[in-house]
Amino acid sequence: MIRSRAAVCHAGGEPMTIETVDVDGPRSGEVLVEIKATGVCHTDAVILWGINRNSPLPAILGHEGAGVVVEVGPDVASLGRGDHVIPLYGAECGVCRHCLSGRTNICWGTRKTRDLGVLPEGTSRFRLGRQAIHHFMGTSTFSRYTVVPEVALAKIRPDAPLDHVCLLGCGVTTGVGAALHDTRAGDNVAVFGLGGVGVNIVQGARLAGAQRIIGIDPNPLKRRLAADFGATDLLDPSALGAELVKAVQDLTDGGVDVSFESSGEPEAMRQAFEVCCLGWGTCVLLGVEPEGSEIGVRPVMMRYGRTLKGSYFGGVKGRSQLGRYVDLFMDGKIKVAELISHVLPITEANQAFDLMRSGESLRTVLLHE
Repeated sequence: MIRSRAAVCHAGGEPMTIETVDVDGPRSGEVLVEIKATGVCHTDAVILWGINRNSPLPAILGHEGAGVVVEVGPDVASLGRGDHVIPLYGAECGVCRHCLSGRTNICWGTRKTRDLGVLPEGTSRFRLGRQAIHHFMGTSTFSRYTVVPEVALAKIRPDAPLDHVCLLGCGVTTGVGAALHDTRAGDNVAVFGLGGVGVNIVQGARLAGAQRIIGIDPNPLKRRLAADFGATDLLDPSALGAELVKAVQDLTDGGVDVSFESSGEPEAMRQAFEVCCLGWGTCVLLGVEPEGSEIGVRPVMMRYGRTLKGSYFGGVKGRSQLGRYVDLFMDGKIKVAELISHVLPITEANQAFDLMRSGESLRTVLLHE
């Protein structure tokens, strides 16, 4: 057992408390990781703010981290003490139906227990006094020490700065990966929501060779950043209102080749679908919506060739493919430092979410000291 400082979410809608929790050592197939840095993502926020109540609480949130292996449990073959790793909220077990299909990066090997807030063995490694604390997305990077299944850890090159590549645990890879997966050279692209995922969709579309990249967000700070990341056109949806869809269609001779929605707002999802051109236009949903949300689309729009789909972690298989994105960052082809608006100690975790809610931050990195 090891003692660890952590930010604990006890109930949605209430601030986290900074606690010293007990962390049990790794069991078979598990790895104890010291998290050095972790990003603050909107997916954590929807749980903390009580917007989505599908995650069991109390829990240690955080799923965008990077750290160093401290100890490995029995039967762990691919990792050793001192390895640098990024925890993965989407595992890659290599043996489940989904992994073997070759059609998806979604792995079902750990999903059922992960969503129950426990490790595959069926229990938690976190405890506060006598109370068990749930894991979150199988990662819980808001704890300095966390236990993660071997199949949910990507080994990375040791020279990559952990306080930057932690963002590849979610936002950067999700955005860049989705854009590279669905954008062709010469495409017209629309990006709804220019937060931590959206601006990375912009730079991914730029890498893919998109001709026109339309960034859509009511926040002028985020629109300016999107321009720095490669957006060619910027639209304020709050100013355009019901004319937004027509404005995008007018810019693109009837609609974009591909649109991405990363805000999680159902109305933006509907608009993102409607701006797609007929015949082949594709809308990709990435944002996490409020619990119980639905969107309505007219069937005729799909019959005329448009596609509505989702993307999970940008379509990237974490253990086998994330290293490529670390290399892109280290080679200067992906911007990461420019995404970090604030750096705070883990003790200021609640402030990081306040900055997110107010729109003052793009990505805050929390450091475990």
